[in-house]
Amino acid sequence: MKTLQVGDKVPSFTAVTQDGSPFNLSDYNDTKLVVFFYPKASTPGCTAEACDLRDHYEVLNERGYSIVGVSADDTNKQTKFRDKYSFPFPLLADTDKSVITAFGVWGPKKFMGKEYDGIHRMTFVVEKGVVSHVIDKVKTKEHAAQILAL
Repeated sequence: MKTLQVGDKVPSFTAVTQDGSPFNLSDYNDTKLVVFFYPKASTPGCTAEACDLRDHYEVLNERGYSIVGVSADDTNKQTKFRDKYSFPFPLLADTDKSVITAFGVWGPKKFMGKEYDGIHRMTFVVEKGVVSHVIDKVKTKEHAAQILAL
């Protein structure tokens, strides 16, 4: 797993949001884009993380941050997740894992002694197409504070 690091250029990408609209990285060159990767929509940790970002969305936005969540869930699951918790930011349905792979967050994991491949919970701040910060130890219930402390 080769994860993007601070200073790395993010490969240009277009992906699909929960409602099927295109999401282009290049549309966010004038903002600090928070790209948070989460393993699976509507699971406890992913819900806590996304809800924390939702609850602090205005403050993050005032500080110049835009937010997008990414998982390998399909558009239907992403739409249900967004609607159930009223997220004000898009969720990418990266079913082919092209964005997940580009950021290098897909790889071996271990849970309850079982090894498998999956999405590592990580967050990247991208400015003008370049990674400016990486949070690899995400605190799901305090994630907004981690971003605001950068």
